[in-house]
Amino acid sequence: YGYMWEYPVARAWADARVQRIYGGTNEIMKEVIARSMGLGAKAQA
Repeated sequence: YGYMWEYPVARAWADARVQRIYGGTNEIMKEVIARSMGLGAKAQA
């Protein structure tokens, strides 16, 4: 079963999934940039 793209719920579902993926990617890129600047990850307590 699937969603029909004509309905708003299908577009909202797809957008929500993409936002979650983008969120993870942004966090990873922040780590990569920080490490390249010599700011390595801080130890978590």
